Amino acid sequence: MPYIHFTEDQKLRANSVDLVEFLRRQGEKLISSGQDKRLTSDHSITVHGNEWYDHAAERGGHAISFVQNFYGLTYPEAVTRLLNGEQGEVYVPAEKKEKEPPKEFALPPSNQAMRRVYAYLLQQRHISREVLSAFAQKRLIYESRELSIDQTKVYHNAVFVGFDERGVARHAHKRGLYTQGKSYRGNIEGSDPRCSFHWVGTSDRLYVFKAPIDLLAFLTLYPDGWQKHSYVALCGTAEQAMLWMLEKNPNLRKAILCLDHDAAGIEAVGRLSEVLREHGYSQIAPLQSEYKDWDEDLKARH
Repeated sequence: MPYIHFTEDQKLRANSVDLVEFLRRQGEKLISSGQDKRLTSDHSITVHGNEWYDHAAERGGHAISFVQNFYGLTYPEAVTRLLNGEQGEVYVPAEKKEKEPPKEFALPPSNQAMRRVYAYLLQQRHISREVLSAFAQKRLIYESRELSIDQTKVYHNAVFVGFDERGVARHAHKRGLYTQGKSYRGNIEGSDPRCSFHWVGTSDRLYVFKAPIDLLAFLTLYPDGWQKHSYVALCGTAEQAMLWMLEKNPNLRKAILCLDHDAAGIEAVGRLSEVLREHGYSQIAPLQSEYKDWDEDLKARH
């Protein structure tokens, strides 16, 4: 349907119309009721100037709403009638854009070697080689090799993969390896947020992080027996991956929330704690880094 635009002046003039005179011009019979006029066709309705009130329904208003209710007209029709046929501007609405179907998830193409990923995570991020190799051997981390749209440039990224319970890749978080300026980071389109980057151990503890590099930094800082516990990087602050880990691993009973040590991270810890309690988990503990995040703590050591 086209959209009819009335100026503020037109709407003001329409709403200011004297309803007594308007109704008389429409052939309606009115009787006096103190300072008001009452409709003979409906004694519950009184009008005074540009105002009306329905005493039975206990509602009222001004001229436009009266004409809409009493004559069953749309807003544009009511304004036009009150302005004695004066029209507003007609705008044809733009056609609704069809919603594109969600893109199917696919891992970025892999590079033959992981030299750049190892150099970046070991030298720039100070991640432990033992920790990095443990994840790389399970194909949870690899190096991508992607061409630009015009196929003139090659981009290399660290890809952090999340598998479902059947070992099928369902999620991937990509992190640029360039150290100059702000590097790219984001989830691959079509990723299932439940199956974010994670490690499954055998103990009853689940450590929850915001980003994959924070998770790896924490393991580098506290390496003793790390492989027996479970870890998940939310790749954000939504709770789906945390709840999915708990659902798929019934042995997990303790949730340690290791999010950023800033206002947003503290707020997220509070919200996720409430979510956990709503799902029946009572063993919840926040664990804060000294600096903004675990990666900053690791950098401070170096």
